[in-house]
Amino acid sequence: MRTIPSPGTFIFTIFLLLILFALVGSAGCLGDEQPQIQATQTEQPMKAEYAPGEIPLLYAEAENTARDRFDAIARIPQEERTFENTFLAFDTIITNYTDAVYPMQLMGYVHPDATVREEGMAIYEASSIFTTETYARRDLYVALADPLPGTADEKRLRDVTLRRFEKQGLLLNDERLERVIGMKNRIAALEAEYNANLNSDNTTILFSEKELRGLPPSALAGFGRTETGDYIVTTSYPDYIAVMSYADESETRKRMLAADNAMQGDTNIPLLEEAIQLRQKVARELGYDTWADYQIDGRMAGDADSVMEFLNDLKGPLREKREAEFATLLSIKQRIDPGAKSLDHWDITYLTEIYKTEEYGYSMDEVKEYFPLDRVMNGLFEIYESLYGITFEEVNNPVVWHPDVRLFQISDEADGTTIAHLYLDLYPREGKYNHFIIFGLTSGRMTEEGYAQPSAAIVGNFNPPQEGKPTLLTMDEIWTLFHEMGHATHNLLTRAPYGTLSGFEVEWDFVETPSQAFEEWIYDPAIMESISGHYTDPEQKIPPDLRDRVIASEDFGKGYSFSSQLLNSLQDMNYHSKDGPVDTVRIYEELHQELRGIPAIEGTQKPASFLHLMGGYDAGYYSYLWSKVYAMNIVERFKEDGMTNRTTGMAYRKTVLERGNMADGMVLLTDFLGEEPGIEPLYRFLGIEG
Repeated sequence: MRTIPSPGTFIFTIFLLLILFALVGSAGCLGDEQPQIQATQTEQPMKAEYAPGEIPLLYAEAENTARDRFDAIARIPQEERTFENTFLAFDTIITNYTDAVYPMQLMGYVHPDATVREEGMAIYEASSIFTTETYARRDLYVALADPLPGTADEKRLRDVTLRRFEKQGLLLNDERLERVIGMKNRIAALEAEYNANLNSDNTTILFSEKELRGLPPSALAGFGRTETGDYIVTTSYPDYIAVMSYADESETRKRMLAADNAMQGDTNIPLLEEAIQLRQKVARELGYDTWADYQIDGRMAGDADSVMEFLNDLKGPLREKREAEFATLLSIKQRIDPGAKSLDHWDITYLTEIYKTEEYGYSMDEVKEYFPLDRVMNGLFEIYESLYGITFEEVNNPVVWHPDVRLFQISDEADGTTIAHLYLDLYPREGKYNHFIIFGLTSGRMTEEGYAQPSAAIVGNFNPPQEGKPTLLTMDEIWTLFHEMGHATHNLLTRAPYGTLSGFEVEWDFVETPSQAFEEWIYDPAIMESISGHYTDPEQKIPPDLRDRVIASEDFGKGYSFSSQLLNSLQDMNYHSKDGPVDTVRIYEELHQELRGIPAIEGTQKPASFLHLMGGYDAGYYSYLWSKVYAMNIVERFKEDGMTNRTTGMAYRKTVLERGNMADGMVLLTDFLGEEPGIEPLYRFLGIEG
C-alpha cells in the first residue's frame, strides 16, 4: 500500500491484491554493482533513530513551535502584513512541522520496538487533529486573506491555501465550525485506531504439509513450523499470494481467503461505519449533499456525478472481458473437478496461474530466477538515470531504524548536486507494516540556504534470501516495485518552491498518475531484458522467447483485476454517497456479486481491512482508475518516442514531476502531451471497446 502523507493524513497506496516486495542477496545489501558513499551529517535527511519515550517529547516540541509561529502571523497588524510574512511564513512553518512529524509517523509502521511503534501511531492522530484545527483558525485565515500575490507562483500558493481553509469550514459560523472540527477530530481518532489494529494484527493459519500440496519449495521454506510439523502461515502478502496461487486443495485456499477477509472484522467494521456517518454529517454542515460531493469538489473529476458516470461506463466492457476469462478458467476447473458448475472466489488466482503455465509454457519459479532483487533495483536505477539525468548512490553506514534499511542519495547528473534521498525497507519483520507503501518524509521547497532536498521511504515485504538464493522477484513484485518508484520520483524530483505544493501534494485524482504510468515500463521487451540477469550468472538475460511469453500472458486477467478495482471504487463511492447508517459488509457483498460475478466468501468482513478508506482515499479510491487514464496517455507518448528516450524523459521530468501542484494536473498533462488526455489509451490497454 502506498502511503503518501498529506498534511495531517497518511495516504496508502496498495494497488489491488497484487503488490509487494524484495531486496538483495544477504538481508539487505543491494549488490556490488551499486556505488556506495560514506554517510555524513548532510547525507542524513531526517531523524531515523528513536528511543522509547522520545517521540511524544519531540512531537510536543514540533507542535508547540508551529502553534507559536502561527500565533505570531495572526498577531501581525493588518497594515504590516505582506505576502512574505504571511503566506510564505505559513508555508515554511507547516512544512517544518511536517518534516519533523512524518518521520515519527513512519516509525509507527516500521520501528522494531513495540513502544516506539505505538508512539508513532499515536502521532498520526495528534497531527491530524492539529492540522485540522490549524486550517480552521479564523485569525490565521484573516491574516492570510489580506496580502495580494506578486507572481503567478504566489497566486497559486494563495489560491490553494485559502481554498483549504475554506473547505475546512471557515465560512461557517463559530458554532457550526466547532461541530465540524469536533467531528473531524473524532474521525482522525477512528482512522488511527483502525490502522493501528491492522498494523498489529498477527493472524496466522496452521496447515499440514498435505494441505499445502502444490506450493513450490521456495514458498514452503518461508513459512514457520510448529513442533508437530504444521506450517504457520500469516496473512502477509508473500504468504497469502503463495497459498492462493499454488495450493491444490480448494479448502486450503478457502481458509486462506477467509482468514484474510476476517482480519480485525469485529473491531474495525464499527470504526469504519462510525467514520462514514460522521463524514456524512461534516459534509452537510459544510453545505454538501454527501461526503463524496465534498471530497471531489476541487479535484480533477470535478464532481461526484462525473465520477459515477466514468465508473458506470466501465461496467459493461469489463464484464464482457471478465466473463470471457471466467469461461476459460471454468473449463480448467472442470478438467480438475468434472462436477464443477461455477467458479469460487478462491479459485481465480490458482486457476489463472494454471492457465498461464499451460498457455504460455512457463512457471513463475522459472521466471523468478532471472530477476534477483539486486539486479532489478540496479536496472530500475539505470532506467531513471537514462530518462531523467540523475544518479543513485547507496549511502554506506547510514543512520536508520533497522539494519535491513538502505539509504540512497540521488544526484543530478548535470552538476553532481545532491537533490534527494530514498530509503528502502523491503523485508518483513515482526510488528512491521505487512504490505507495500510509500511515505513522503521531508518536502522539497526553496529556503534561504537553497533548495531543500526531499526524502521518501518505500516500505515493503519481499521474501528474504533463503536456501542459498538471493531474493527472487515475481512479475507482480517487480510491477509493484516500479509502481512505488513511480510515486517516489514524483516526490524526489520535485522543484516546486513551496513545501505545501511540492512532490505528490497534488489533486487527489492525479496522485496515482506517475506510479501507474511507470508500472508499464516492465512490459517493454528491452526494459524487461535490461533488468534481468540470472541469479547464478548476471550476464545471462531472460531468453527472448521466454520474455515474450511472459509479456503476452499479462493481458489475461485484466478483466477480473480491473473489475476488482471497479468494485473497490464503487464500494467507496456507495459508502460515501449515503445518508444515515451504512451496512458496509452488505454493500460489499452485493457489489462483489455484481462486479466480480461470484459471491463473496461467507462471513466476509473485508471492509475491515480496506485501509484506503481510513487513510485518505475515502471518496477517492476511484482515483486509481481515473489516474490510469492519464497514465496510459503518458505511456503511449513514451512508446512512440522510446521508453528510455532522454528528451522525452526530461520533458516529463520538467513539465510533470518537478512542478508538483504548481498548476492543475490537466495543465501539466497537456503541457507534456501537447493535447488534453483522452480515455482511448485506457480502453486500448484493457482491450475493451467504450
